[in-house]
Amino acid sequence: MISETYLDFCFIREQAGEFAFVIDEVLKNTFGKKRLNWFLEEKTIDGADMVIAEVKGMSDWSSEEDTLLFLETNADPKFWEYLQGYRMLIYPVTKGCNSCGTH
Repeated sequence: MISETYLDFCFIREQAGEFAFVIDEVLKNTFGKKRLNWFLEEKTIDGADMVIAEVKGMSDWSSEEDTLLFLETNADPKFWEYLQGYRMLIYPVTKGCNSCGTH
């Protein structure tokens, strides 16, 4: 089943610079075979590097649980080291409108 997928991740580490490049590589390794795109926003706050990653596209996950299972088995160890928060919205494609599935 194909689903619209929206993932937001917050990654933080001690300030060292070029964090967005590191996170881009982590996301390429994790999601490289999926039909997902991402936008990265890098900030430096109180001596820490922070990257907000907005990931979206189409996936074969039907729920947030499916997505977490994929991440648990495929995500780079750096993904887990730097991850501080996330939000997942998975919308499986249904027949008709999204509210009732019949119209």
